[in-house]
Amino acid sequence: MAQVGPPLPDPDRTRSELEAVARDIQVSADRREKLSAEIAQMKKDYASITAALIQSAKTERKLAQDIEDIAGKVDGLKEQESGIRNSLTLRRGVLAEVLGALQRMGLNPPPAILVKPEDALSSVRSAILLGAVVPELRSETEILMADLKELTRVVTSIEAERDRLKTAMTAQAGEKERLDLLLAAKERLRGESETALAEETKKAAELAARSESLKDLIAALDKQAARKAATAEVERKAAEAAAGKAKGPVVPEVPEANQLVASAPFSVLQGQIALPVTGRIKRRFGADDGSGGTMYGDMVATQSGAIVTAPADGSVLYAGPFRSYGQLLILNAGDGYHVVLAGMSRISVAPGQSVLAGEPIGAMGEARVASTSASGNANATPELYVEFRKDGKPVDPAPWWADRTSGRT
Repeated sequence: MAQVGPPLPDPDRTRSELEAVARDIQVSADRREKLSAEIAQMKKDYASITAALIQSAKTERKLAQDIEDIAGKVDGLKEQESGIRNSLTLRRGVLAEVLGALQRMGLNPPPAILVKPEDALSSVRSAILLGAVVPELRSETEILMADLKELTRVVTSIEAERDRLKTAMTAQAGEKERLDLLLAAKERLRGESETALAEETKKAAELAARSESLKDLIAALDKQAARKAATAEVERKAAEAAAGKAKGPVVPEVPEANQLVASAPFSVLQGQIALPVTGRIKRRFGADDGSGGTMYGDMVATQSGAIVTAPADGSVLYAGPFRSYGQLLILNAGDGYHVVLAGMSRISVAPGQSVLAGEPIGAMGEARVASTSASGNANATPELYVEFRKDGKPVDPAPWWADRTSGRT
């Protein structure tokens, strides 16, 4: 039985086409200089740069989502185009038969009705054939013309959407450049706390080397963080006691730069958290992981070089390579919850840092040329693994994702 309608578009193939377009887009030198000048005029402190980072990440995410939406619209238009072309192809045989019959009748016209009695029957038969064929031909011609007009409209729309897509990608490239410059500015401000952060990174790496599993690593990191917090509390009380003996005014402690003061409990954020990266969930919690096991989190297919942001306020417990996870980031979201992110090519935060929801924390890699994925496409799309844990046990992230992320809109 012939297939009805065109095959459904392959989302991985479409994403690969996007990657090819993105590789051709470069940020102009003038644009880069303007961005550098804007950042040079900013107030150089953690608060202002962090706020700028979050805003820039929001802009980049909006552009990335626009790109996804436009690409989806192009897919729909391509599907319409394929359907129209299939319809024209299916009717090509019918039109050829009708036109052939008319041509034969033109080469061998029916005889005059008054010449011979037997010729009258031929004339009647020819008249009947013409009466049946011409209306059908007219109907088919009208359908053909309508389809050709619709095909022209669809092709024009595809070209217009492709122009929009390139414009959005150009703007996204500029926003990524801004993010890189802001991250570099923030890195320069880290000078005073560099020693402390380096020590935190070293301790986290030592714990990772000794841990046999992700669960062991999180438990060890939590114990280390608890000991650090207890030590800081003892030092704070000792400082207050010393200040009291000196009978001087007690000066409130200045929080560390970008330190979280009050965050909403992670448990009440259900339905409010956006994906850490723009994309679509390819495999969900509880599904087959493709290796005979079960998914303990969600796998998100995304664009090359996509910016990854913190899904919620938290502190960085670990940032670096860990066994088969590759580059791994663990955030302590409070209330016994941890957020685990893996699959990034670059992490831009360090253990001991506090991050705010929406703050850039890393970036995805480029599409791989060689792919072992089930789709067998030439370009394997970057994938971010996202796992939520409560008291050390993986939990389904679905209730936390916002409406658009979960597909409920």
